[in-house]
Amino acid sequence: MSDKVLIEICAGSVESAIAAAKGGAHRIELCSALSEGGLTPSQGMIEYAKTNLKIRTQVLIRPRAGDFNYSRAEHDIMKSDIFSAKARGADGIVVGMMNTDGTVDTCRMKELMEMAFPMQVTFHRAFDMSRDPFEAMEAIIGLGCHRILTSGQAPSAMAGASLIAELVRKAGSRIVIMPGGGINASNLAELFTITHASEFHLSATT
Repeated sequence: MSDKVLIEICAGSVESAIAAAKGGAHRIELCSALSEGGLTPSQGMIEYAKTNLKIRTQVLIRPRAGDFNYSRAEHDIMKSDIFSAKARGADGIVVGMMNTDGTVDTCRMKELMEMAFPMQVTFHRAFDMSRDPFEAMEAIIGLGCHRILTSGQAPSAMAGASLIAELVRKAGSRIVIMPGGGINASNLAELFTITHASEFHLSATT
């Protein structure tokens, strides 16, 4: 496997973040409530990571579990959480908003992108709920996002590997397609061979 592969670890606690940094991860995604699919972490957790850990830190912006079609109030909360993450030195955010018809909510995502600048923005696995992944990818590229986290619209990245490979091919250098979902040390090399992705997202629960 290429030495240029970047490993991002999803850290649902301070202990996980510390372990990821010590273990040689290139980047962490801070979140809480992993049992709910991940929610926005506390301000204290973000501040601790940026103060004590020498690792690039992305912050999940997700106010609740469930779908990714948010109310006006939830959108306001997301904007406030982005402001707080930026103020605490986060290197990027992980976020995603969808319309009820399965298209990307580009209108309100633009607001979040403007607030996040100059932090990097990853469009998270809300992407896997899109009605047309290639249409969604083009919309996300148009927004200026830096990467898309996806399991290839399947329960795991291995199951969705063929779609991920096609997304990587069509994306080219325009955006990073980052596989995530059920990836571990036993299948990472195989997934790299199939998809040719350059970044991978692991939960590293063990």
